[in-house]
Amino acid sequence: MKTLTLEIPDKKYQFFKELIKSLDFVKEVGTDKEPGKEQIIEGIREAVSEVKAIKTGKKKAVLLKDFLNEL
Repeated sequence: MKTLTLEIPDKKYQFFKELIKSLDFVKEVGTDKEPGKEQIIEGIREAVSEVKAIKTGKKKAVLLKDFLNEL
């Protein structure tokens, strides 16, 4: 089996999804722009855990200006 990665314009995305659903030999694995429910929940859990660690002093917070300077 081969894997193909495509970039589809936002306005054509829904049409393309419907098109590939009609092809019985295509298996949709996922997209990189639309995280699943589990990925979203896991991200929130990690964020809450990090905030708790900062509040308890186990982790040091980064100043916004320092964070922006790193970008």
